[in-house]
Amino acid sequence: MNFDLRLPLGLIFSLFGAMLVIHGALSDRAEYARALGLNVDLGWGAVVFAFGLAMLFLAFRARRKP
Repeated sequence: MNFDLRLPLGLIFSLFGAMLVIHGALSDRAEYARALGLNVDLGWGAVVFAFGLAMLFLAFRARRKP
């Protein structure tokens, strides 16, 4: 049984992170007035996307090893 949980987790986190980054980049600036002017969706979307890419990298690196 050779199931690596990092692959589906990487795909899910990358997808959700990309959606947050796109939403944060295309949304109205007035929406972030209550968040002290910070674009929280863009920032956390980048963090979640980077985590997803790291999980995918680790999954594919583990798959290459004999």
